[in-house]
Amino acid sequence: MDTSIEDRLKIVEAAIAELKQQNTHSEPNWIEQITGSFKDAPIFDEVLAYGREFRHADRPQDNVSTE
Repeated sequence: MDTSIEDRLKIVEAAIAELKQQNTHSEPNWIEQITGSFKDAPIFDEVLAYGREFRHADRPQDNVSTE
Protein backbone atom coordinates (compact mmCIF):
# COMPACT_ATOMS: atom_id res chain seq x y z
CA MET A 1 0.00 0.00 0.00
CA ASP A 2 1.63 3.24 -1.14
CA THR A 3 -0.73 5.59 0.68
CA SER A 4 0.73 7.14 3.81
CA ILE A 5 -1.03 6.92 7.14
CA GLU A 6 -1.55 10.68 7.04
CA ASP A 7 -3.29 10.47 3.68
CA ARG A 8 -5.43 7.56 4.82
CA LEU A 9 -6.38 9.49 7.96
CA LYS A 10 -7.42 12.50 5.86
CA ILE A 11 -9.68 10.23 3.79
CA VAL A 12 -11.26 8.79 6.93
CA GLU A 13 -11.75 12.24 8.46
CA ALA A 14 -13.39 13.47 5.26
CA ALA A 15 -15.73 10.48 5.24
CA ILE A 16 -16.68 11.12 8.88
CA ALA A 17 -17.35 14.78 8.14
CA GLU A 18 -19.59 13.77 5.24
CA LEU A 19 -21.50 11.31 7.42
CA LYS A 20 -22.00 13.95 10.10
CA GLN A 21 -23.31 16.36 7.47
CA GLN A 22 -25.76 13.76 6.16
CA ASN A 23 -26.90 12.97 9.69
CA THR A 24 -27.82 16.59 10.45
CA HIS A 25 -30.25 16.63 7.52
CA SER A 26 -31.88 13.28 8.20
CA GLU A 27 -35.32 12.73 9.68
CA PRO A 28 -35.68 11.54 13.27
CA ASN A 29 -35.30 7.82 13.73
CA TRP A 30 -38.34 5.61 14.25
CA ILE A 31 -38.09 5.56 18.05
CA GLU A 32 -38.22 9.36 18.18
CA GLN A 33 -41.24 9.33 15.87
CA ILE A 34 -43.30 6.93 18.01
CA THR A 35 -42.22 8.03 21.51
CA GLY A 36 -45.31 9.10 23.41
CA SER A 37 -47.74 8.01 20.71
CA PHE A 38 -49.38 5.43 22.99
CA LYS A 39 -49.63 7.56 26.11
CA ASP A 40 -53.42 8.01 25.82
CA ALA A 41 -54.20 4.41 24.83
CA PRO A 42 -55.74 2.57 27.82
CA ILE A 43 -54.66 -0.83 26.50
CA PHE A 44 -51.01 0.26 26.59
CA ASP A 45 -50.91 0.03 30.40
CA GLU A 46 -52.11 -3.55 30.11
CA VAL A 47 -49.39 -4.30 27.56
CA LEU A 48 -46.76 -2.89 29.92
CA ALA A 49 -48.12 -4.96 32.82
CA TYR A 50 -48.10 -8.11 30.71
CA GLY A 51 -44.48 -7.49 29.67
CA ARG A 52 -43.49 -6.90 33.29
CA GLU A 53 -45.15 -10.17 34.38
CA PHE A 54 -43.47 -12.03 31.53
CA ARG A 55 -40.01 -10.74 32.51
CA HIS A 56 -40.54 -11.56 36.19
CA ALA A 57 -41.78 -15.08 35.43
CA ASP A 58 -38.25 -16.19 34.50
CA ARG A 59 -36.68 -14.96 37.72
CA PRO A 60 -35.72 -17.65 40.22
CA GLN A 61 -37.93 -17.87 43.29
CA ASP A 62 -36.42 -17.00 46.67
CA ASN A 63 -35.48 -20.03 48.71
CA VAL A 64 -37.20 -18.73 51.82
CA SER A 65 -38.72 -21.42 54.00
CA THR A 66 -42.07 -20.66 55.57
CA GLU A 67 -42.46 -22.33 58.95
